[in-house]
Amino acid sequence: MTNDPLSWMTTNQQVAYSCPGFDVVNESVQLPDGTETEFDYVSEPESVCILPFTPDGDIVCIDEWRQAVSRVNRGIPVGGTEPDDDSIEAAARRELAEETGHEADSLESLVTVEPANGLADSVLHVFVATGCRPTAEQRLDHNESIRVTHWSESDALEAVREGDVRDGRLVLALSYYRLFEAES
Repeated sequence: MTNDPLSWMTTNQQVAYSCPGFDVVNESVQLPDGTETEFDYVSEPESVCILPFTPDGDIVCIDEWRQAVSRVNRGIPVGGTEPDDDSIEAAARRELAEETGHEADSLESLVTVEPANGLADSVLHVFVATGCRPTAEQRLDHNESIRVTHWSESDALEAVREGDVRDGRLVLALSYYRLFEAES
């Protein structure tokens, strides 16, 4: 509970809908002016996002069918943390291997963000993985359709500039990477 005058007071909370991967939570809230209303949001475990680079500097991308937008999407490995993960870094290494069959020589935390905090409690931990090499077969979830590709950083940046990349996690990771790289 915060004492900020903008804060809302939750008077009741229940899970309205639950499915593998996330819940939809319904809250009864009181606004700062005393108005009582309902608020729904998506609740999910923390996620990891990996911007993986090969030893040659190419980005290991994934092309994945996204049912919500009915198209193949170019992105990077992303996934939720699991109870067996020893750490956020372990989750990132697991997701990289599962979705791409690659392992990284090194993994560095880039940024942690709340990508959609107006409608979800999502927390996304973004990592940069370097020295990524294929070491095994993909271990995809039952509902994943993924093709692994390599893309030069310059081609990826051009696609972002042109609006050809629609996956927010790739845009976010690459933008933060370039921003922080420029500072060093």
